[in-house]
Amino acid sequence: MCGRSISGHSNNYIVQYAGDMAGELRGIEVWIHDQAEASQTHNKGFYGIPQPGGSLKLDLMEAIYLAETGRLEVLSEGQKTHPADLLRLAHRSSEGFEIRYLVYRELRQRGYIVKLGRPPLDFRVFPRGGSPNKTPSKWWVAAISERSTFDLGALLANLDHTSDVRKKLMLGVVDEESDVTYYEVRRVTPKGKVGAVDFTSQVEGVIMADRALVNDDQGARSLHSGHFFGKQIGPMLQLSLIEAAFLVELGVLKLKDAKSNRSVTLASLKKRARALQPDFDLRLSAFKDMKGRGLIVKTGFKYGSHFRAYEGDPGRQHARYLVHAVPEKYSTMWPEVSRAVRLAHGVKKEILLGRVTEREVEYVSLSRYRP
Repeated sequence: MCGRSISGHSNNYIVQYAGDMAGELRGIEVWIHDQAEASQTHNKGFYGIPQPGGSLKLDLMEAIYLAETGRLEVLSEGQKTHPADLLRLAHRSSEGFEIRYLVYRELRQRGYIVKLGRPPLDFRVFPRGGSPNKTPSKWWVAAISERSTFDLGALLANLDHTSDVRKKLMLGVVDEESDVTYYEVRRVTPKGKVGAVDFTSQVEGVIMADRALVNDDQGARSLHSGHFFGKQIGPMLQLSLIEAAFLVELGVLKLKDAKSNRSVTLASLKKRARALQPDFDLRLSAFKDMKGRGLIVKTGFKYGSHFRAYEGDPGRQHARYLVHAVPEKYSTMWPEVSRAVRLAHGVKKEILLGRVTEREVEYVSLSRYRP
């Protein structure tokens, strides 16, 4: 294979495949004029856009990949250069090009046909064996640096865009060693098998520092059976502050202060809880929504999340979801998201971000994906 070259002193460059085929780089587009070579290049991988007269127009992403894989040569004034010079040219003309190129390259190496998408999404990816003219694209892909901010609002906007045209949204996150990790993003409607909370009699309990205690044996059994509120400690039942607030609001639980023996209202209980847990209201909103969906909800602390959610009896099945309650305008760094997804995958659960808004709680699933 011959070397390759590009001159930085002109907007037009000569592009040449191995053999006699020549083309021309005009700005950030490569034109292959030889009809036979243009047809062969397009038919073997659907690179470029065929033009009237038989020529082929390649975008710079395609041209760099073809040059890197030895199927394209770039000459300027008879001098040969490396594909890295084309990458530098692209970097100067388009911010973040190198991140997008690494995702494009990786998907092409996996055997997929990849075409540029419409911003803010970067690529349309077609299933193996398909073609842009005959087969609908399978995924719309966003290429992201691990150093970028994870913005849930922007992510959901992209998800809405892909859902409107019945595509799947896939994120290609590039780490500092240029490896790509893929995530599939979906909206999820979790649903359990437990009916609404309905107790005929009120249960009494006491509030301690960061939990409530029900010491009535019959009351403890009524709260724990069916909905599995709290944890049984012998004949007693210990409830989390979120469970206690939920049950007090329903009128099922009546609390007194363990020290003063004075009644504790829902407002004072929430005030205590916020002092211990500033995001208590956010978590409580997600908890109430999941209970309304028939799920059994327990703490997710041991798994690094707010909750773990069961579709049925926790004694007979594992939690399906790990749920993290987040505000409407939630953002974080990608390593935090990667850690949460990896941990959930390691314990065979699905991580959900429960986005709490004034109107509803919507659930977003992120899962590792191998295309």
